[in-house]
Amino acid sequence: MTDTFPAFSVSPVPLPGPGVQPPELFRGIYGMPMFVNVPTHDLEASTDFWVNGLGFFEFFAAPGTVVHLRRWAFQDVLLVPAAPATEAGPLSVSFSCVQGEIDEIAAACERVAPGSTTGPRVQPWGTLDLEVVTPERTRVVMTAARPWDPSSPEAQHVRDELGFGAEG
Repeated sequence: MTDTFPAFSVSPVPLPGPGVQPPELFRGIYGMPMFVNVPTHDLEASTDFWVNGLGFFEFFAAPGTVVHLRRWAFQDVLLVPAAPATEAGPLSVSFSCVQGEIDEIAAACERVAPGSTTGPRVQPWGTLDLEVVTPERTRVVMTAARPWDPSSPEAQHVRDELGFGAEG
């Protein structure tokens, strides 16, 4: 017996499938259940990259103090002033997207900051992931669920290596 259940009704992430469209950018106000603080030495350059590369929008800004960015509901980022980072750390933050967005996000990031992307890569757990290193050296993974095929190698990996049932 398990306490897990499908809860897509509380998530902005659509079920994967051919031609699935992303939800609209979410401009509503809510208590943020989770957000990421991203330290940056250049609020303007970081805002430009997150907006014109990763597809976020500026939700709120207090000049010189914080820039609140958002994409879909519950995808909130706060850019905050800090000393410059010399390299990207091992920690990453992942944001859901749909498969049709991966190539356009990669192209947009490369236009704003050439050499900032790696991938996309098909992952054995059923996603297509694009890794992006932002100007402030944050490692961002844009991850898109792939349609689930219970007879696929990914489903076999989930059954054999991860020990989960993968019926559908």
